[in-house]
Amino acid sequence: MKLAPYIDHTLLKATATRAEIVQLCAEARQNAFYAICINPVYIPLAKAELSGSDVKVATVCGFPLGAVSSEQKAAEARLSVQAGADEVDMVIHIGAALDGDWAAVEADVRAVRGATEGAVLKVIIETCYLNDEQKRAATEASVRGGADFVKTSTGFGTGGATLDDVRLMREVIAGRAQIKAAGGVRTADDAKAMIEAGATRLGTSGGVALVAGERMGEGY
Repeated sequence: MKLAPYIDHTLLKATATRAEIVQLCAEARQNAFYAICINPVYIPLAKAELSGSDVKVATVCGFPLGAVSSEQKAAEARLSVQAGADEVDMVIHIGAALDGDWAAVEADVRAVRGATEGAVLKVIIETCYLNDEQKRAATEASVRGGADFVKTSTGFGTGGATLDDVRLMREVIAGRAQIKAAGGVRTADDAKAMIEAGATRLGTSGGVALVAGERMGEGY
């Protein structure tokens, strides 16, 4: 199994520098990863570095807490798409999910969907904070709100993707969207297991190690 077409090569640290983004883009181009995933400030740089390649530029919205208004998320997402982002990974209103306010979760996603016409929208439900019933409801609300993908994790919470969570999301989605597994994918075997469980995209900072068959170190 070739892993590179599944990988969003990711650098979302607050300390990410211009030189590190340039390196990330070079690695993505060299390994033919599907996309890079970066903070919005670096979208113009990444678009320039990846010019002429097939690598997509993904960015984040309401990240990593999800605790800004829908209007703020929509504005951030719109500006990112205008700057050249091909994909946007947003974080749901986690507090609303814990309150069981699924209408608010759906409305939050729908607001960002409306601001990202022409771009792929991935919705992060941050599974580490939710029980299984909440994961199911959050996944359903995300799909109803217009998500192209439902994503497990930011990589900044208390845990990352698990096989059980990917399987649960696949059951709820029932072919209506795709799944991105992020956080905790340390080896090629981990990556293959996530794909077999239903993930069609993998978010990782260790893409180079994964395609080389090595174990990645600590990180996203």
